[in-house]
Amino acid sequence: MRLVGPSGEQVGIVPLAKALELAQEYDLDLVEVAANARPPVCKLMDYGKFKYESAMKAREARKNQAHTVIKEMKLRPKIDPHDYDTKKGHVVRFLKQGDKVKITIMFRGREQSRPELGFRLLQRLASDVEDLGFIESNPKQDGRNMIMVLGPHKKKTEAMAEAREAQAARKAERQGVASDEFSEAQADEAPVAEAEVEVEAPAENPEA
Repeated sequence: MRLVGPSGEQVGIVPLAKALELAQEYDLDLVEVAANARPPVCKLMDYGKFKYESAMKAREARKNQAHTVIKEMKLRPKIDPHDYDTKKGHVVRFLKQGDKVKITIMFRGREQSRPELGFRLLQRLASDVEDLGFIESNPKQDGRNMIMVLGPHKKKTEAMAEAREAQAARKAERQGVASDEFSEAQADEAPVAEAEVEVEAPAENPEA
């Protein structure tokens, strides 16, 4: 077999017995890393540590992995101003998170004869959030609904990184405030030095 040392150095082609002897000498495991090679390649390593580090790397990779998510927001053509502001707030939050947003205008009854109401509403919403997103799919009629898709300017990975940084900053700020409060509490509880007071002894009674 071709043997690789614990630091990645090439030991050379050695018989199995020699490789096992070196593994015992270094107190390491002999692990086959390329079974299909000719000759097979084995490495001296701490297999338990290797498995742990591999698991940690895979966990970190999953943590940083960005999944494309499409959120959906439904509106009516004659939506109330307060409801519109609430819905727009949700759209803003989704775009800040790096998610796409599918906006659906639902027409009912005679509203279906006024598709321009839905179109104008979609254009207004896209204009209100243009700093955070763009029109990825233009408004189009789909039965009783009109649909538009907004895409975020920020990539999902960027949004996730910014969210983690903001969370870390908030945590550090809370810890700083707690530390200041603790210092103030210690100062308030510090013992006050007692002043020395001279007490005049009563005069002796000369007649006693």
